[in-house]
Amino acid sequence: MPGRRLPRATPESRGLPSGAVAAFLDAAADSQELHSLMVVVRGAVVAEGWWAPYEPDRPHYLFSLSKSVTSTAVGFAVAEGLLSVDDRVVDHLPEDVPAQPHPNLGSMRIRHLLTMTTGHDTDATDATFAAPHWVRAFLALPVDHEPGSHFVYNTAATYVLAAIVQRVTGERLLDYLTPRLLDPLGVEGATWEQSPQGVDVGGFGLSMTTEDVACLAELYRCDGRWADRQVLPPGWAAQASARHTASRGTGPEEPGRASDWTQGYGFQFWRGRHGTYRGDGAFGQFALVLPDQQAVVAITAGTGDMQGLLDLVWAHLLPALATRPDAVLPPDEAAAGALRRRLAGLRLDSPVGDALPTVDLGGRPLAFEPNPHGVESAVVTAGPSGVRLDVRLADDVVVGLDAGYGTWVPGVLPQLAAWQGARPDPRAADPTVPVACAAAWATPDTLLVTVQLVGSPLGLHLTVRYDGDVVRVSADLNAWFRPTHVADLVGVLA
Repeated sequence: MPGRRLPRATPESRGLPSGAVAAFLDAAADSQELHSLMVVVRGAVVAEGWWAPYEPDRPHYLFSLSKSVTSTAVGFAVAEGLLSVDDRVVDHLPEDVPAQPHPNLGSMRIRHLLTMTTGHDTDATDATFAAPHWVRAFLALPVDHEPGSHFVYNTAATYVLAAIVQRVTGERLLDYLTPRLLDPLGVEGATWEQSPQGVDVGGFGLSMTTEDVACLAELYRCDGRWADRQVLPPGWAAQASARHTASRGTGPEEPGRASDWTQGYGFQFWRGRHGTYRGDGAFGQFALVLPDQQAVVAITAGTGDMQGLLDLVWAHLLPALATRPDAVLPPDEAAAGALRRRLAGLRLDSPVGDALPTVDLGGRPLAFEPNPHGVESAVVTAGPSGVRLDVRLADDVVVGLDAGYGTWVPGVLPQLAAWQGARPDPRAADPTVPVACAAAWATPDTLLVTVQLVGSPLGLHLTVRYDGDVVRVSADLNAWFRPTHVADLVGVLA
């Protein structure tokens, strides 16, 4: 895995009080589930931390932050003369155009894909990804508005960008970007989920480390220059991050609450308040660029309140970042040392409880009633330092996990179904999903278990209640696009 690529410095040496970072951590601890944080000021990392069981060298699933990397691939293809942002979409995908296309389809340009102004009245994503052939499904949809006249957030549009780049380059996005972007930034081990047609999905599915995200944001902040080399095509960073269209949020707006999703949209970058812009992904994956402060902030998280997380950056980090290019504060080793120790000791909360179980768990199998989740049976074994879960799923899939009392224990799950019908990156060597598990007995008959998917924003919280021989299991996710309560299972101990 990659090592450090950005220099390190104390916050004060770059004009940022260590106490401002500590205040951000205090506020986030009350309301947010953070997985990592990296603050870069004038090219140097001044604060970095990972909430165990998350780790610096493990790639994190980025959801829609992937879009900004797809836009970068388009920039390279434009600079190499392989396409223009004013090209018609249908000219690059002629064999996928329906026999009777909507009249507005012929007016759709690559820039409309980049700016989410394709002309679709509503998000085309679900209808596109539910079909066997994604590009054909996208091109067959009604284009209700003149392209360029109507913004609607549209992940399927980004996939079509990826398909066009693969068509004109003859390479998947990751392979095309490797010598142009990933190698110069020192990015290793990135993976990207693919469509049924073998195209990197573009709008989601990319996994990279926190420092990879920080390097990407820093590259854009520096107008595409990296280590005295022009990596991005000249002018692309400014063009991609500019406001090309009005925007609206991807979720319901809250009256009276300022939104960073209504500040305009660029080429797969959001404009933000305070002169900022960003790539972002669901549940708090952020590559924030603060041009006036010469800073970037990279965050991975599992939050259901992305606006709340940005608000904490604006409340605690933004005001403390100096705008003078040479700002330096007097050294404060006590504060800097305290911050370093705190950042080094970050960890996600594990289940809380210190009761001793009264139920007899001596290897007794638990048979579940039929359920839509395919959970057939389980054996829960309690030991002095944790519990062991052996679960049998449909199709004879067996999962074994250890969960420590107050301790995260690493484990693996079988490869789960990818989001929106995508399939795993074929270059990924390990077909399993890394997890970490912790447990506690809240009461003598109530077991709490958290299964954290440490390569993603998601965590599964299980509450197992024993009532004689009847066992009820409630399952909740830390964050999701729909209600986070995902299952209620009932079983009987043999």
